[in-house]
Amino acid sequence: MSGSKCARLSAALAKQVLDSVDSVLFDCDGVIWRGDQAVPGAPQVIKLLKEKGKKVFFVTNNSTKTRKMYVEKLSMLGFDAKEDEVFGTAYCSAMYLKTVCELQGKVYLIGSDAMRKELEAVGLRQTGVGPDHVLGKQTDWANVPLDPEVKAVVVGFDEHFSYMKLNRAMQYLTQPGCLFVGTNRDTRLPLEGGKAVPGTGCLLQAVETAAQRQAQTVGKPNHFMFDCVAAQFGVDPARCLMVGDRLDTDIMLGSNCGLKTLLTLTGVSTVADAEAHQKSGCAERQGMVPDYYVESIAELLPALQG
Repeated sequence: MSGSKCARLSAALAKQVLDSVDSVLFDCDGVIWRGDQAVPGAPQVIKLLKEKGKKVFFVTNNSTKTRKMYVEKLSMLGFDAKEDEVFGTAYCSAMYLKTVCELQGKVYLIGSDAMRKELEAVGLRQTGVGPDHVLGKQTDWANVPLDPEVKAVVVGFDEHFSYMKLNRAMQYLTQPGCLFVGTNRDTRLPLEGGKAVPGTGCLLQAVETAAQRQAQTVGKPNHFMFDCVAAQFGVDPARCLMVGDRLDTDIMLGSNCGLKTLLTLTGVSTVADAEAHQKSGCAERQGMVPDYYVESIAELLPALQG
């Protein structure tokens, strides 16, 4: 590719890049694992980075798992990981409401039980998890009972998303001072074999449309996710590498926060996608062009073993 961006990472260049950073942020699905299988060589990469004194963090837009659940999965797949190294949107949403919003009151949660647990872990109460079926007529829906203590609506991935949840969120969001937070805007969740299912972004857009309000999102590519890591571990953005498989979330996060960026081709995005962004002449799309790319993070092994 033309220009200095999106260079294929050779072993020599990989050593140079790794020597220039103290911290590495990894997305999870499509980067260190695919479904329930570790990407070959990935556990060894994490192990060697840590042995060389690098700080390693796992940052994911998936809101269906707590940090503890992520550590269990990482351990099962052979990764060395601690709970405080994991930053998922369930945890980051709770931190955002607690530290940035200083929320006083309850959360109406469209989301998972994992999100409920992360909210409760920082002392925030919620209502809304689980099915919410349609009852009565339209006038009943418009006057649905609301919890007066609710001061924020949070939207994450919710397999029980329904018309009544959408309606309830809208009714809360018409109240003055009610905060509106979304975990992320990923519209599709890619699966193995080229299949996909709707992502949290679809649910969030539905609530935004009904409420005629825009949510503040905390997940990638929003810089809050990196701020969470940086605040707790003193990470210097100039000496940090973001490794991901999605240009619109992982690589854009890196660009937004001034990190070095590495695209791995074991997940969603391709070099052709990056090339199209680079040639577009659009300033925003330039943020989705990575500094480097590899076929798989296993290509970092020679630089780490040398």
